[in-house]
Amino acid sequence: MKIKSILVSQPKPADVSKTPFADMMKKYGVNFTFEKFIKLDDVTASELRQEHIKLPEYTAIILTSRNAIDHFFRVAKEMRYTVPETLKYFCINESTAFYLQRYVQYRKRKVFYGNQSLNDLIDIMKKHKDEKYLYCCSDISSDATIDLLNAAKLNFTKAVMFRTVPADLKDVVNIKEHDMLVFFSPMGIQSLKVNFPDFEQKEVAIGGFGDATCQAIIDAGFELNFRAPTQTAPSMTMAIEEYLAAEQKKSKKK
Repeated sequence: MKIKSILVSQPKPADVSKTPFADMMKKYGVNFTFEKFIKLDDVTASELRQEHIKLPEYTAIILTSRNAIDHFFRVAKEMRYTVPETLKYFCINESTAFYLQRYVQYRKRKVFYGNQSLNDLIDIMKKHKDEKYLYCCSDISSDATIDLLNAAKLNFTKAVMFRTVPADLKDVVNIKEHDMLVFFSPMGIQSLKVNFPDFEQKEVAIGGFGDATCQAIIDAGFELNFRAPTQTAPSMTMAIEEYLAAEQKKSKKK
């Protein structure tokens, strides 16, 4: 089956012409549609108070995503909490740490970050064992993260500051138009099932980014046709291109 239309379950890039998607459109004659399959709902300050979360009690914040940063400062504003300059920030990677500049004067703050993995970050946090950490996360944060923090014997509290829920796509997406679906989180698969309960894969190619997403695709009863990251395709765009190139090669042999 020739792939003509690809649905990517992420927001549309600001300038598609400057991305690998544009190159694939020219090279393989495909069309890309971008649509967010999930949305984030706020957890209110009052809900956090019910969980006995009091921001002034914490000396350090654990931030594993830009969303966590946005929601921490939203909650701080709702609670009328003035974030002190002494607060320490422990971020999953450098790009997440730099995102803090939206809210604070980066150079004046105590910011720490790992290379990419949580293990890297925890190695740094172990050098700051006296801190009282607040782990800002969503309702679908990984249990593995909690296990690692516990194993490191860090004094931390989990604070769910936002919920990840399926977006309403019924009037936005015609799922039958697409020959390929690309997912980046298990919640994306859940959103597919919620919005399109009658969807049948048939010849539609499905790709997933990350082990958890790929497992969710299989658990949902679908065939996983390609994945990323791999040794030859560290990014999803490279994985898509690999798949398109292989399909093109097959069609030429027929």
